[in-house]
Amino acid sequence: MKRYVRKVGMVIAFTLLLVIPTQSAHAGIIEIIKQIIVKVIKAADLEIQKQQNKQIDLQNAQKQLENEMAKRKLKEIADWMQKQKEQYEKYFDELKKVKAIIADYQRVRSIMQMQTQIINEHNRVWNLIRSDDNFTPQELRYMEQVYSGMLKQTLSNVRQLRLVITSYSTKMSDAKRMEIANIAAEEVQRSYDDLRIFNNQNLSLGISRAKELQQTAKLKSLYGIN
Repeated sequence: MKRYVRKVGMVIAFTLLLVIPTQSAHAGIIEIIKQIIVKVIKAADLEIQKQQNKQIDLQNAQKQLENEMAKRKLKEIADWMQKQKEQYEKYFDELKKVKAIIADYQRVRSIMQMQTQIINEHNRVWNLIRSDDNFTPQELRYMEQVYSGMLKQTLSNVRQLRLVITSYSTKMSDAKRMEIANIAAEEVQRSYDDLRIFNNQNLSLGISRAKELQQTAKLKSLYGIN
C-alpha cells in the first residue's frame, strides 16, 4: 500500500513538473504580447496625431498659396505659378507622403486591435476549457500546446508590426515596410481564423460531452441505477 501511495505521489509530482512550467510560459507569452500591443498602439496613436498636425500645417500653407494666386490677375498667374511651382510641388508631395504615413499607422493600429481580440478570445475560451471537467488532463495538455503555438505566432506577428512603427526612424524602404505589413496582416488574419476554429471545436466537444452525461444521468435515474 505504501509503495502504491509513493508511486502515485511520484506520478503527480512528475505531472506537475510537466504542466506548471508550460502554464507559466503560456501566461508569460500572453503578458509579453499584451505589453507590446499596448506600446505599439500608443506609438501609433502619437504618430498619427503628429502626422495629422503636420498635414493641417501643410494644407494651410497650400491654401495660402492658392489664395495668393486667386488675388492676382489672370495675365500674372502663369508667371507667378512658374516661380512658385517648386514650392507648391514641395507642399503637394509632402502632403501626399504624410497621408500615406497616416494610413500606414492606422492600418497597423487596426491590425493590433485584431491582435487584442485574439488574446481576449484565447483567454475567454481557455479559461472555460480549463474549468470544464469534461476534458481529460491529456486533452488539456494537447490544447495548451496548440494554444501556445498560436500565441508564439501572434508574438511574432506583433514584433513584425512593431518594426513597421519603428521603421520611419530607420532606413527601411517604403516597399519593405509595406511588405512586412502585408505579411503580418495575412498572418494575423490566419491566426484569428485558426483560433476561432479551434475554439469552436473544443467548446462543441465540451458541450456534446456535457449533454451525454446529462442523458446518462437521466437514464440511470429512470432505471434506478447508481
